[in-house]
Amino acid sequence: MIDRRGALGLGAAAAVAATGKAVAAEDDPIAVVSTWNFGKAANAAALATFKAGGSPLDAVEAGARVPEADPDNHSVGLGGYPDRDGHVTCDAIIMDDAGGCGAVAAIEDVVHAITAARLVMEKTPHTMLVGEGATRFAHEQGLPKANLLTPAAEKAWKEWLKTAKYQPVANIENALPSPPGSVRNHDTIGIMARARDGRMAAACTTSGMAFKMRGRVGDSPQAGCGLFIEKGVGAAASTGVGEEVIRIAGTARVVASMRAGMSPMAACREACEHIAHLRGDAIKELQVGFLALSATGEVGAFALMPGFTYAVTRHSGATEVSPSGSLFG
Repeated sequence: MIDRRGALGLGAAAAVAATGKAVAAEDDPIAVVSTWNFGKAANAAALATFKAGGSPLDAVEAGARVPEADPDNHSVGLGGYPDRDGHVTCDAIIMDDAGGCGAVAAIEDVVHAITAARLVMEKTPHTMLVGEGATRFAHEQGLPKANLLTPAAEKAWKEWLKTAKYQPVANIENALPSPPGSVRNHDTIGIMARARDGRMAAACTTSGMAFKMRGRVGDSPQAGCGLFIEKGVGAAASTGVGEEVIRIAGTARVVASMRAGMSPMAACREACEHIAHLRGDAIKELQVGFLALSATGEVGAFALMPGFTYAVTRHSGATEVSPSGSLFG
């Protein structure tokens, strides 16, 4: 079922500026988009960076750092749920449309994995560092050592150990009545920014699947899986069960579909359809969602199941949180 709000064509819609006056979309283009309701706060930080003269890369880093520092967000950074051995490990990637790419995976004791990823991009000849090497590099670059396992996350881990059962719950990110960013309202954040001159950048950061096997890395830090961007085409981010995204190189597929002429929403839908065709009953009750921003400023989103939401912020500050369309339900 396609929720019409999942295909708003936001690049061509009218916006309401912070002053309350209607502003034509071409005069107030989309600045930032991100996954889930709590992306609204991340978008605000990204927009503030734009207004202070920052680049799209600066903007997405600033936005991603918001949930990373939130101890009540149990799937990103500080306060993230640990792996089954009790270690909080984080993954992140940052990219721009000039070919810049940096990522870290299974990094520990660093709140802002996204900043570590940017340092990999700008300070090394590599695109990804992992594990102990990533952690050591981040600390050598001046990122402070921090214990990411909060008392609340440790308590949840110890409760989980009693049954040691992992079962993904679709759309737990936006479960009510909990507010955005709370224990039942969290997820990987993917965030994409577009400057008024068309330059783009994107970022993704997460502490990954709760109580995962030690060493597990999902889609988030992998270019073409959790995040992808291509100059002149656009960017895409994914959320949900990363293993299913990895199987189809999901965000690379979305961007390739946009390059071939599909709208962002149609490209996101096609990726979901491909997962469903490939996996059949194996993805029953699992959630995967895609969010895309074209080089011309059009937004689209689609998911396997209802419940995926995304936040869109214009350069005026006008922000809207919308549900995507979905393949099932």
